[in-house]
Amino acid sequence: MKAIHLKQFGIENLQLADEKIPTPGPHQVLVRIEAVALNYLDIALISGTYKPSLTLPRIPASDGAGTIERIGSEVTRWKKGDRVMVNFYQQWIGGRRTLQNAESQTSQATPGLMVEYACVAEEALVRTPANLTAEEACTLPIAGVTAWNGWFVHAGLKPGQTVVTQGTGGVSIFALQLAKIAGARVIATSGSDHKLDTLKKLGADEVINYKKYPKWHEEVLRLTQQEGADATLDIGGAESIDSSIRSLRMEGFVGLVGFLGGPVLPVDFFRSVVYTVRMKGISVGTREDFEDLARAVEVNGLRPVISQVFPMEKVQEAFRYMQGGSHVGKVVVRVD
Repeated sequence: MKAIHLKQFGIENLQLADEKIPTPGPHQVLVRIEAVALNYLDIALISGTYKPSLTLPRIPASDGAGTIERIGSEVTRWKKGDRVMVNFYQQWIGGRRTLQNAESQTSQATPGLMVEYACVAEEALVRTPANLTAEEACTLPIAGVTAWNGWFVHAGLKPGQTVVTQGTGGVSIFALQLAKIAGARVIATSGSDHKLDTLKKLGADEVINYKKYPKWHEEVLRLTQQEGADATLDIGGAESIDSSIRSLRMEGFVGLVGFLGGPVLPVDFFRSVVYTVRMKGISVGTREDFEDLARAVEVNGLRPVISQVFPMEKVQEAFRYMQGGSHVGKVVVRVD
């Protein structure tokens, strides 16, 4: 079978290689991987900036979807031919996050999914929504679950509330789509007028160009009659956290999701305390969260936004395209 190997850190070191098709253990299934979605986490891992201690060589990619080809002798949840997606935290089924389930990340604790066949624990899989192709389904495990977890598990989003989405990456586009099906008002930000037009077409009620308004929280306040938004998912880290906090109403929620502008946050203590801001680090979610998301996607007919699909042979080009930041939604690599 074909696989992508990372032998040294750096996108330029991603290479197509041959491997033997693995054999599933008693509680594993063999999944024919059809498509994988790229994340900034993958770029950080491949470059060595996120986990420089990561053992190499390894197969990259954390998001994947495909079809079950073979099942282990003790498997009860699945059968051959089932269409499935791989949960990012393979041992985090439900309940609280623990040291054990936190160390079960796909592509870190396990081999990645940029490969034609992968053995995956039966408990780590979620059924693919009937309305999605494999290319669409592979975008859900990290970006989709993160947005779902942020809005519905932690922020407690309700119809009629106002949220702020930041940029046009995978998490932010899912956040916009999910907020709209929940009946929320969405204020979306981007540094590109062209992307702002796209965000409007996707359902954003108001848009703000953060390059024209560097203190974009002032525009959020203006659009909410100085009350502030109910929630936002912060994508930029050091560059955006101050505006994220200042854009919120009393007891508003900010989910810490991304670190594009740096991981060390300059938080305004007094503003956070006076406004009793609820702040929560979000690292994807549980399999139960993923299953809830999958049901919502199917019932509402939600279709993930895919910017571009690359063949497996052009994996370096795919990562560089994503790194360039011109995409809207997800970047996908077709495996088979």
